[in-house]
Amino acid sequence: MSLNADASLGYVEALPELSEPRPVFDSKRVPGNPAIWVGIYSELTEFALFFVVYFIARAHYPEEFSSGPAKLHTLAGTANTLVLITSSYFVARGIVALRADQPVKAVRWLSATVACGVIYLLIKCGEYLWNQQHGIHTNSSNFFAVYYYTTFNHMLHIFWGGGGIVWAIFRIRSGGFTSANHDGLIAAACYWHMIDLAWILIFPLMYVLR
Repeated sequence: MSLNADASLGYVEALPELSEPRPVFDSKRVPGNPAIWVGIYSELTEFALFFVVYFIARAHYPEEFSSGPAKLHTLAGTANTLVLITSSYFVARGIVALRADQPVKAVRWLSATVACGVIYLLIKCGEYLWNQQHGIHTNSSNFFAVYYYTTFNHMLHIFWGGGGIVWAIFRIRSGGFTSANHDGLIAAACYWHMIDLAWILIFPLMYVLR
């Protein structure tokens, strides 16, 4: 009897270890999945090439790149910078909410992220319209050619990144993403942060540096 009792006691004591939940965040593990990081590095390489073109063109046409930023709508660029930084905060809050097993709050935060993306696109389209009204076109100068190519490409990434966040929202609502399983959301968030980082580099080059 004593041996059986000891064995049962040891089994019961071992149960808490077996029932411990798997941590939702592992600092030793790369967030998201390998596929999204291949995409992110590819996109960063693309933007890096844009920056190389920018500095080469600036070296050859210093006057155009010195006077160009002053002709742009700086307030629009500043507003979009604040909008994207805010959107990245909303994404982070959405992840925190889902990890706390609060899917409704997570959806609200992520919806706010999508709203920021829409606001960004509206401001950017308004800026392009303002440019046209002030005679700023792709062929106005080498600076504006680089400006339009870089900012329009970034705008396309906002579309793609926003689509990823919308997909994550639907996955949360359908129960596909939970507090313990949401790698797809992390991947979408990493891509969104990449878009934000790219704009933080684009903004001073196009709107501030004279």
